[in-house]
Amino acid sequence: MSDVNQRTDHPLLHHFSVPLSATRRGARLARLLAAGELHDWGLPLDPARLVVAELAANAVLHGRVPGRSFRLTLSVLAPRTLRVEVADTRGDRWPTRVRGACEGQAESGYGLLLVEELADRWGVRAGPVPCKTVWAELDLVPWR
Repeated sequence: MSDVNQRTDHPLLHHFSVPLSATRRGARLARLLAAGELHDWGLPLDPARLVVAELAANAVLHGRVPGRSFRLTLSVLAPRTLRVEVADTRGDRWPTRVRGACEGQAESGYGLLLVEELADRWGVRAGPVPCKTVWAELDLVPWR
């Protein structure tokens, strides 16, 4: 996991950003909206939809502040990188992940293992204050 912001100077081909309620319903809506945008952009739904689902669920479960939303942002950077960002208002609470299946009976942390397997890069960065942003990048195969 890296805390370095991985933004590049590559131009944006597509961009979508929306605030969502920090509820289970908001997490579900994040997945559905992401699927719609990916479809409209002519991109494959998976594994990006799974990454969005995990990051949104984490924002709702671990980053929730009552009365505050989380933000989903999708960007396609040239030449072919999809960047998923989920910002929540718990900048004081960074994600942790389970290092291995044999480390006990932890009930959380496995979603980030899934993100790590599906994404080409991922990490966490501080901001915008008081938030933190968990991001993942997927290198896309040529499309349309």
